[in-house]
Amino acid sequence: MSNEFEQISINPGFMKHNGGVLFRAISETEYEFKSTITENHLNAAGITHGGYLSALVDAGSGTAAHRTSGNAPCVTISLDLKFIGASKVGDEITGYTKILKKTNTLVFLFCELRCNDKIITSASGVWKILKIKT
Repeated sequence: MSNEFEQISINPGFMKHNGGVLFRAISETEYEFKSTITENHLNAAGITHGGYLSALVDAGSGTAAHRTSGNAPCVTISLDLKFIGASKVGDEITGYTKILKKTNTLVFLFCELRCNDKIITSASGVWKILKIKT
């Protein structure tokens, strides 16, 4: 298991358009991801938009669910977010995802986004593991 961050936003799409996400596995049940805030990520108040933080959690935790499921496609069923703090341009946001439980069809997890050693968002979610028939 490599401890190096890898760019997971390689195909054209929403997260690549928004700057991409770096991702790495810490263990079989713990994952980390990060992104740097740019002006495109701000709301009218000049802080990081909650929609971007939501998308970041969804992308990072979704990748964690995907990796945990043996690289099967996974889709978000539910994502409950709590916005606790703020971030601004130039800040590096680091996400930490802990897999709480994996069944044959579902992945349950918890995620925190941190900035400058402070939690700015916490989330819990459920992902559906898709069984693709070939």
